[in-house]
Amino acid sequence: MPELPEVETVVRGLRGPLKGRTFIDVWLDWPGSLAFPTPNEFRTQLPGQTVLGIRRRGKYILCDLTDSVLIIHLKMTGRLYVVPDTARHEADRWVHFRFQLDNGHQLRFSDPRKFGRVYLTPEPDWIIGKLGPEPLDDSFTLDAFQRQIARRKGTLKPLLLNQRFIAGIGNIYADEALHRAGLHPLRTADSLTEDEQARLYESIRAVLRQGIQYEGASINWYRKPDGSKGESQEHFRVYGRTDAPCPVCGTPVRRIVVGGRGTHFCPTCQTR
Repeated sequence: MPELPEVETVVRGLRGPLKGRTFIDVWLDWPGSLAFPTPNEFRTQLPGQTVLGIRRRGKYILCDLTDSVLIIHLKMTGRLYVVPDTARHEADRWVHFRFQLDNGHQLRFSDPRKFGRVYLTPEPDWIIGKLGPEPLDDSFTLDAFQRQIARRKGTLKPLLLNQRFIAGIGNIYADEALHRAGLHPLRTADSLTEDEQARLYESIRAVLRQGIQYEGASINWYRKPDGSKGESQEHFRVYGRTDAPCPVCGTPVRRIVVGGRGTHFCPTCQTR
Protein backbone atom coordinates (compact mmCIF):
# COMPACT_ATOMS: atom_id res chain seq x y z
CA MET A 1 0.00 0.00 0.00
CA PRO A 2 1.35 3.46 -0.83
CA GLU A 3 2.60 5.14 2.33
CA LEU A 4 3.38 8.74 3.22
CA PRO A 5 6.27 9.23 0.73
CA GLU A 6 4.33 7.69 -2.15
CA VAL A 7 1.16 9.66 -1.42
CA GLU A 8 3.12 12.89 -0.96
CA THR A 9 4.80 12.29 -4.33
CA VAL A 10 1.40 11.78 -5.98
CA VAL A 11 0.07 14.98 -4.42
CA ARG A 12 3.05 16.98 -5.67
CA GLY A 13 2.66 15.49 -9.14
CA LEU A 14 -1.03 16.38 -9.34
CA ARG A 15 -0.82 20.00 -8.20
CA GLY A 16 0.39 21.31 -11.55
CA PRO A 17 -2.24 19.73 -13.80
CA LEU A 18 -5.16 20.05 -11.34
CA LYS A 19 -4.89 23.28 -9.36
CA GLY A 20 -7.27 25.88 -10.80
CA ARG A 21 -9.08 23.37 -13.00
CA THR A 22 -12.85 22.86 -12.79
CA PHE A 23 -14.59 19.50 -12.87
CA ILE A 24 -17.32 19.48 -15.51
CA ASP A 25 -18.36 15.82 -15.41
CA VAL A 26 -17.55 12.50 -13.75
CA TRP A 27 -17.90 8.88 -14.83
CA LEU A 28 -17.62 5.79 -12.63
CA ASP A 29 -18.31 2.12 -13.11
CA TRP A 30 -17.57 0.73 -9.64
CA PRO A 31 -19.87 2.30 -7.02
CA GLY A 32 -18.26 0.14 -4.35
CA SER A 33 -15.22 2.43 -4.40
CA LEU A 34 -17.37 5.51 -3.78
CA ALA A 35 -17.60 5.63 0.00
CA PHE A 36 -19.65 8.85 0.12
CA PRO A 37 -22.04 10.20 -1.17
CA THR A 38 -24.28 8.07 -3.43
CA PRO A 39 -23.29 7.85 -7.12
CA ASN A 40 -26.20 10.08 -8.18
CA GLU A 41 -25.33 12.72 -5.58
CA PHE A 42 -21.66 12.49 -6.59
CA ARG A 43 -22.47 13.09 -10.27
CA THR A 44 -24.61 16.07 -9.31
CA GLN A 45 -22.41 17.71 -6.66
CA LEU A 46 -18.91 17.47 -8.21
CA PRO A 47 -19.38 19.22 -11.60
CA GLY A 48 -18.82 22.97 -11.40
CA GLN A 49 -16.38 22.76 -8.49
CA THR A 50 -12.87 24.16 -8.94
CA VAL A 51 -9.71 22.67 -7.44
CA LEU A 52 -8.31 25.25 -5.00
CA GLY A 53 -5.47 23.12 -3.69
CA ILE A 54 -4.21 19.57 -3.17
CA ARG A 55 -2.74 18.26 0.05
CA ARG A 56 -2.04 15.06 1.95
CA ARG A 57 -3.18 13.87 5.37
CA GLY A 58 -1.64 10.57 6.35
CA LYS A 59 -2.25 8.29 3.35
CA TYR A 60 -5.23 10.32 2.11
CA ILE A 61 -5.16 12.70 -0.87
CA LEU A 62 -7.35 15.77 -0.35
CA CYS A 63 -8.45 18.06 -3.18
CA ASP A 64 -9.89 21.24 -1.69
CA LEU A 65 -12.75 22.33 -3.94
CA THR A 66 -15.03 25.33 -4.12
CA ASP A 67 -17.71 23.83 -1.87
CA SER A 68 -16.33 20.55 -0.56
CA VAL A 69 -13.31 18.24 -0.39
CA LEU A 70 -12.61 15.35 -2.77
CA ILE A 71 -10.76 12.70 -0.79
CA ILE A 72 -9.05 9.68 -2.35
CA HIS A 73 -7.33 6.77 -0.65
CA LEU A 74 -5.24 4.71 -3.05
CA LYS A 75 -5.25 1.60 -0.83
CA MET A 76 -3.16 -1.22 -2.38
CA THR A 77 -3.23 -0.67 -6.13
CA GLY A 78 -4.73 2.74 -6.83
CA ARG A 79 -3.10 5.09 -9.36
CA LEU A 80 -3.99 8.67 -10.27
CA TYR A 81 -2.91 10.44 -13.45
CA VAL A 82 -4.03 13.34 -15.64
CA VAL A 83 -4.07 12.85 -19.42
CA PRO A 84 -5.80 14.37 -22.48
CA ASP A 85 -9.32 13.10 -23.08
CA THR A 86 -8.27 10.99 -26.08
CA ALA A 87 -5.09 9.58 -24.53
CA ARG A 88 -4.70 5.85 -24.07
CA HIS A 89 -2.80 4.85 -20.93
CA GLU A 90 -1.49 1.43 -19.96
CA ALA A 91 -3.41 1.64 -16.65
CA ASP A 92 -6.72 2.47 -18.36
CA ARG A 93 -7.80 -1.19 -18.30
CA TRP A 94 -8.47 -0.77 -14.57
CA VAL A 95 -9.94 2.76 -14.58
CA HIS A 96 -13.06 3.06 -12.45
CA PHE A 97 -13.33 6.88 -12.23
CA ARG A 98 -12.84 9.49 -14.93
CA PHE A 99 -13.00 13.07 -13.68
CA GLN A 100 -13.55 15.37 -16.66
CA LEU A 101 -11.70 18.68 -16.43
CA ASP A 102 -12.47 21.96 -18.18
CA ASN A 103 -9.35 21.90 -20.38
CA GLY A 104 -9.82 18.72 -22.38
CA HIS A 105 -8.03 16.54 -19.84
CA GLN A 106 -9.15 13.88 -17.38
CA LEU A 107 -8.08 12.84 -13.92
CA ARG A 108 -8.28 9.04 -13.98
CA PHE A 109 -8.34 6.67 -11.02
CA SER A 110 -7.11 3.20 -11.93
CA ASP A 111 -7.41 0.46 -9.32
CA PRO A 112 -7.06 -3.24 -10.27
CA ARG A 113 -7.97 -4.58 -6.83
CA LYS A 114 -10.87 -2.11 -6.37
CA PHE A 115 -9.89 -1.42 -2.75
CA GLY A 116 -9.44 2.34 -3.24
CA ARG A 117 -11.95 4.76 -1.77
CA VAL A 118 -13.35 8.09 -2.95
CA TYR A 119 -15.27 10.60 -0.82
CA LEU A 120 -16.87 13.97 -1.56
CA THR A 121 -17.79 15.86 1.59
CA PRO A 122 -17.86 19.41 2.98
CA GLU A 123 -16.70 18.05 6.37
CA PRO A 124 -13.55 15.93 5.95
CA ASP A 125 -12.92 15.56 9.68
CA TRP A 126 -15.25 12.58 9.96
CA ILE A 127 -12.82 10.75 7.67
CA ILE A 128 -9.42 12.07 8.73
CA GLY A 129 -10.13 13.60 12.13
CA LYS A 130 -8.89 10.63 14.14
CA LEU A 131 -5.53 10.33 12.40
CA GLY A 132 -2.43 10.77 14.49
CA PRO A 133 0.13 13.56 14.04
CA GLU A 134 1.97 14.18 10.79
CA PRO A 135 5.53 12.93 11.44
CA LEU A 136 7.20 15.56 9.26
CA ASP A 137 5.29 18.57 10.59
CA ASP A 138 7.18 21.11 12.67
CA SER A 139 4.68 20.52 15.47
CA PHE A 140 5.80 16.88 15.69
CA THR A 141 8.73 17.56 18.00
CA LEU A 142 10.82 15.09 19.96
CA ASP A 143 9.08 16.20 23.15
CA ALA A 144 5.67 15.62 21.57
CA PHE A 145 6.71 12.17 20.36
CA GLN A 146 8.13 11.19 23.75
CA ARG A 147 4.95 12.30 25.53
CA GLN A 148 2.90 10.27 23.08
CA ILE A 149 4.93 7.07 23.19
CA ALA A 150 5.24 7.22 26.98
CA ARG A 151 1.53 6.40 27.16
CA ARG A 152 1.95 3.24 25.07
CA LYS A 153 2.91 -0.30 26.03
CA GLY A 154 2.40 -2.23 22.79
CA THR A 155 4.86 -3.86 20.40
CA LEU A 156 6.78 -1.34 18.28
CA LYS A 157 6.02 -2.64 14.78
CA PRO A 158 2.19 -2.67 15.11
CA LEU A 159 2.35 0.62 16.99
CA LEU A 160 4.09 2.34 14.08
CA LEU A 161 1.42 0.97 11.73
CA ASN A 162 -1.36 2.41 13.90
CA GLN A 163 -2.61 5.46 11.99
CA ARG A 164 -4.02 6.96 15.18
CA PHE A 165 -0.54 6.91 16.70
CA ILE A 166 1.30 8.46 13.74
CA ALA A 167 -0.27 9.10 10.34
CA GLY A 168 1.25 7.80 7.12
CA ILE A 169 3.65 5.04 8.17
CA GLY A 170 3.15 1.59 6.67
CA ASN A 171 5.01 -1.70 6.54
CA ILE A 172 7.95 -0.47 4.47
CA TYR A 173 8.95 2.61 6.40
CA ALA A 174 8.24 1.02 9.79
CA ASP A 175 10.86 -1.66 9.05
CA GLU A 176 13.30 0.92 7.72
CA ALA A 177 12.84 3.23 10.72
CA LEU A 178 13.31 0.44 13.25
CA HIS A 179 16.49 -0.72 11.56
CA ARG A 180 17.91 2.78 11.41
CA ALA A 181 17.09 3.21 15.10
CA GLY A 182 18.60 -0.19 16.01
CA LEU A 183 15.37 -1.41 17.61
CA HIS A 184 13.93 -4.92 17.34
CA PRO A 185 10.37 -4.88 15.92
CA LEU A 186 9.15 -6.99 18.89
CA ARG A 187 10.39 -4.52 21.51
CA THR A 188 7.60 -2.81 23.41
CA ALA A 189 7.10 0.93 23.62
CA ASP A 190 7.37 0.97 27.40
CA SER A 191 10.79 -0.73 27.25
CA LEU A 192 12.48 2.14 25.41
CA THR A 193 14.95 4.43 27.10
CA GLU A 194 14.82 8.15 26.39
CA ASP A 195 17.79 7.75 24.07
CA GLU A 196 16.04 4.96 22.16
CA GLN A 197 12.89 7.08 21.89
CA ALA A 198 14.98 9.88 20.41
CA ARG A 199 16.64 7.49 17.94
CA LEU A 200 13.26 6.19 16.80
CA TYR A 201 11.89 9.70 16.40
CA GLU A 202 14.83 10.80 14.26
CA SER A 203 14.76 7.57 12.26
CA ILE A 204 11.06 7.89 11.43
CA ARG A 205 11.59 11.37 10.05
CA ALA A 206 14.78 10.40 8.23
CA VAL A 207 13.32 7.42 6.35
CA LEU A 208 10.19 9.35 5.37
CA ARG A 209 12.24 12.28 4.08
CA GLN A 210 14.43 9.87 2.12
CA GLY A 211 11.32 8.21 0.72
CA ILE A 212 10.04 11.55 -0.52
CA GLN A 213 13.47 12.45 -1.89
CA TYR A 214 13.44 9.31 -4.06
CA GLU A 215 9.74 9.78 -4.92
CA GLY A 216 8.39 6.65 -3.31
CA ALA A 217 8.90 2.92 -3.69
CA SER A 218 7.69 1.23 -6.88
CA ILE A 219 7.75 -2.35 -5.64
CA ASN A 220 4.41 -3.44 -7.06
CA TRP A 221 1.66 -1.12 -8.34
CA TYR A 222 2.78 2.31 -7.21
CA ARG A 223 3.69 4.77 -9.96
CA LYS A 224 4.05 8.54 -10.00
CA PRO A 225 1.32 10.51 -11.80
CA ASP A 226 3.53 10.72 -14.91
CA GLY A 227 3.69 6.91 -15.01
CA SER A 228 7.34 6.61 -14.01
CA LYS A 229 8.66 4.61 -11.05
CA GLY A 230 9.92 5.92 -7.76
CA GLU A 231 13.43 4.93 -6.66
CA SER A 232 13.10 4.44 -2.90
CA GLN A 233 13.31 0.66 -3.26
CA GLU A 234 16.89 1.08 -4.46
CA HIS A 235 17.86 2.47 -1.05
CA PHE A 236 16.15 0.11 1.41
CA ARG A 237 18.24 -1.19 4.28
CA VAL A 238 16.12 -4.21 5.22
CA TYR A 239 12.64 -4.16 3.72
CA GLY A 240 12.27 -6.92 1.11
CA ARG A 241 15.94 -7.90 1.54
CA THR A 242 15.55 -11.28 3.27
CA ASP A 243 18.94 -13.07 3.51
CA ALA A 244 20.76 -10.11 1.97
CA PRO A 245 23.60 -8.65 4.07
CA CYS A 246 22.73 -5.90 6.51
CA PRO A 247 24.31 -2.68 5.15
CA VAL A 248 25.67 -1.89 8.62
CA CYS A 249 27.14 -5.19 9.86
CA GLY A 250 26.75 -7.73 7.05
CA THR A 251 24.50 -10.13 8.97
CA PRO A 252 21.79 -11.68 6.76
CA VAL A 253 18.49 -9.85 7.06
CA ARG A 254 15.73 -11.94 8.62
CA ARG A 255 12.01 -11.96 7.92
CA ILE A 256 9.41 -12.73 10.58
CA VAL A 257 5.69 -12.06 10.90
CA VAL A 258 4.62 -9.45 13.46
CA GLY A 259 0.97 -8.60 13.86
CA GLY A 260 0.19 -10.42 10.64
CA ARG A 261 2.69 -8.38 8.63
CA GLY A 262 5.95 -9.49 7.06
CA THR A 263 8.73 -7.79 9.01
CA HIS A 264 12.39 -7.41 8.08
CA PHE A 265 15.22 -6.74 10.51
CA CYS A 266 18.86 -7.40 11.29
CA PRO A 267 19.30 -9.79 14.24
CA THR A 268 22.68 -8.26 15.08
CA CYS A 269 21.86 -4.53 14.83
CA GLN A 270 18.37 -4.97 16.28
CA THR A 271 18.67 -7.25 19.29
CA ARG A 272 15.58 -8.16 21.29
